[in-house]
Amino acid sequence: MSEPFRTPYPGYDVLDKWDSPSFDDQTREVLRARRDPPPRRFLDPDQFALLEALCAVVIPQRRPEPVPIAPFIDAALHEDRGTGTRFATMPPEREAWPRGMTAIDAEARATFDGLGFRELDRPEQERLLRAIDRGECRAPETWQDMPPQKFFRALLLKQIVEIYYSAPAGMSEIGYGGPAAPRGYVRLKAGQIDPWEAPFGKWEDQA
Repeated sequence: MSEPFRTPYPGYDVLDKWDSPSFDDQTREVLRARRDPPPRRFLDPDQFALLEALCAVVIPQRRPEPVPIAPFIDAALHEDRGTGTRFATMPPEREAWPRGMTAIDAEARATFDGLGFRELDRPEQERLLRAIDRGECRAPETWQDMPPQKFFRALLLKQIVEIYYSAPAGMSEIGYGGPAAPRGYVRLKAGQIDPWEAPFGKWEDQA
């Protein structure tokens, strides 16, 4: 929930290594799938649109082709695919996501004179999510027995960030060379990089 990140690695694209020894066929298949968003199959259209709005607030994107995030969350819910663990106070993800998003929309309506989350401007959306992150809720009954902070931090925030930075565009943004299979990484000491990695970044506070 901030201004779009300015990459210290301008011009770096992890996919430039596509036909190099850094990527084998299996690696290329995985990266190709991360660029090809699956169709919506679990959330209804309104829930999906709300999820897209939440993704846009957590990670603002100003790129010609934004990284798809919501479709991959929906796909995991459709397939009932998770990490195999969850907090004891949290319901299964297939219950938690719809319930949590309904609660966020209810919080918006309780806070901003009946306006839903998607109707708010960006500063209002950010303010609302920061309040939820602090555990400050005006519609606590809509959360039922689910802790708002746990939903926001352990599911919503965590999964959005994970999906974004597992995409090739996200990797490139932070100068991550991705899974170097089969070549691997060779120069592992501090201050060393392999020739096929991103050059040392140009950070604003080091300019």
